[in-house]
Amino acid sequence: MAPFAPFESRPVLAVAVSGGRDSLALALLAHDWAVALEGRIVGLIVDHGLRLESADEAAKTRALLERHGIAAEILRWRGAKPATGLQEAAREARYRLLFAACRRRGILHLLVAHQADDQTETVVMRAARGSGPVGLAGMANLVEQRQARVLRPLLSVPRARLTATLEARAMAWIDDPSNLDSRFERARLRKVGTATAPVGAGSARSRTAGDRRLAAAAVDLLEFDLAGAVAIDRAGFARLGRELGQRLLSRVIQAVGRRDHPPRRERLERAAARLSLGVSRGKSGKSQDFTLSECRLELRQAPDSRRLRWIIRPENGRKDAKNAGQPLIPAAFFSCGAVSAPHLG
Repeated sequence: MAPFAPFESRPVLAVAVSGGRDSLALALLAHDWAVALEGRIVGLIVDHGLRLESADEAAKTRALLERHGIAAEILRWRGAKPATGLQEAAREARYRLLFAACRRRGILHLLVAHQADDQTETVVMRAARGSGPVGLAGMANLVEQRQARVLRPLLSVPRARLTATLEARAMAWIDDPSNLDSRFERARLRKVGTATAPVGAGSARSRTAGDRRLAAAAVDLLEFDLAGAVAIDRAGFARLGRELGQRLLSRVIQAVGRRDHPPRRERLERAAARLSLGVSRGKSGKSQDFTLSECRLELRQAPDSRRLRWIIRPENGRKDAKNAGQPLIPAAFFSCGAVSAPHLG
């Protein structure tokens, strides 16, 4: 948990718990960590209602957590379920419910149990889609959202170690049959294995230096306002270079647009080039503003100087724009240890 500091003096964390081995192990480990600091965790259990057994499984998971001194709440996905794109819709519903619970409880830190095997699978799937360096970096260990910070402390831990942790504590878990359902890409990949993973992709060691440069660039170039917009100094962005500029822009777009994945490689490359070379007006006199992944990018002169800044804000007309206020300002941009321990992995 150290790389995710700072925390409150008595930290309160939310942990997404499905009842499976990964999330159950995370809940127990996070509970031990929080209690040692006189804090606590809350288990948030999402019942998607997609199987007849799900309500009973959620109740059993809550009872198990409570027996170990962990408060827990069941969050139910209500309403009609889509006939297509079910996994993506379920994922969106899950995070919507989790974030709403965090906001209601005033919790800033949401822990999820993605681990090393999940990371490898993610990299393989993105490689198959032709993702560039940003996508092939895999899942971030921390993502700043408006309602909470999403922490993935187990990304370097293989599932086998989490299984051993539960076995050592004589803990039973629930295996979700959808994890083996061949209709879903990740399930098909698990059946054939991940031996085709790109060499070095997602490696924490190879990303450390880049993460530090990214955090330093964020501190130097980004400005925030309470309406949820981010400003990037144009001249400073142009000096970053191609790769670092694309990584910084990708992170900002994901945060402002509340996106789960980075923009597609081709669109990100074109957008980063425009940010480096942009002028306030084109030859025709028209604005050089454009959109990318549910964000609007506007080139404007800073009110206190002649320097130009790109303003990135949620795109007009987006359904949740009216609720975009009061963003969570990323701790990496003001904490003392931001550059040495970035929150932008």
